[in-house]
Amino acid sequence: MHIKPRQNLECALYVVATPIGNLSDITLRALEVLGAADTIAAEDTRNTRHLLQHHGIGDARLLALHQHNERAAAEKVIALLQQGQNVALVTDAGTPAVSDPGAVLVEAVREAGFRVIPVPGASAAVAALSASGLSSPHFLFYGFLPNKPAARRNALQALAEHPYTLVFYEAPHRILECAQDLHAVFGDEREVVFARELTKLFESIHRCRLGKAMDWLNSDPNNQRGEFVLLVSGATLREGLDAGTERTLALLLEELPLKQAVQLAVKITGANKNELYQRALAYKAAPE
Repeated sequence: MHIKPRQNLECALYVVATPIGNLSDITLRALEVLGAADTIAAEDTRNTRHLLQHHGIGDARLLALHQHNERAAAEKVIALLQQGQNVALVTDAGTPAVSDPGAVLVEAVREAGFRVIPVPGASAAVAALSASGLSSPHFLFYGFLPNKPAARRNALQALAEHPYTLVFYEAPHRILECAQDLHAVFGDEREVVFARELTKLFESIHRCRLGKAMDWLNSDPNNQRGEFVLLVSGATLREGLDAGTERTLALLLEELPLKQAVQLAVKITGANKNELYQRALAYKAAPE
């Protein structure tokens, strides 16, 4: 499909989402912006040139902007904007600045006083969520976990009590050790969704309990290939007071009368007064 380029782009940085696999997953507006942009800042100019040629956009001026040169490239982009030009920012797949280069550039452009205009489109995280069947109304997007095992487990421990669906990106060469750590930290019963190669020829979406995750990954070598979005169901909210509130109440009861301890615990923790009062009565009734 050939899109007639829009000729009246204002002087601004356009943050343009591109397909995560299937080259048809690009908006008409994105094609118009890319066709009319004075310069396109691209994570990999070869990949972007292929996308542009596929959609009949030729003669685009490309500027390399990736994680290793982003600050230097940002200065070039700002210089172009100061000359009255417009610049489109793209990455190899999906939305720039979301687990991809771009955030440093966007911040620099905004600080320089120029407008930043988002052109939304494909997102691997949202695509995976939409097809997962996980019904939580809230999700927490984490992106890539740390590479080193100890740091990765520490990061997962910090997320273990969140009641939201957790969204991670992972590379194929780390998928086995990542799944092992998810299982070790979160246990057998939480649901995990492996969304692999989304929108591409060998796309697969598999859901199981974490206790069965390694069985699935090892059942076929193909299950370990490609780029992954991992979704993990949120922690079940525990009934009763959390550990911090319990400790606060216990310490106050050691020094204050019951009613005063409960009132102060409510102010400190924000916990329910009736729940705190019942727990305080239980403390007092318990044998020394």
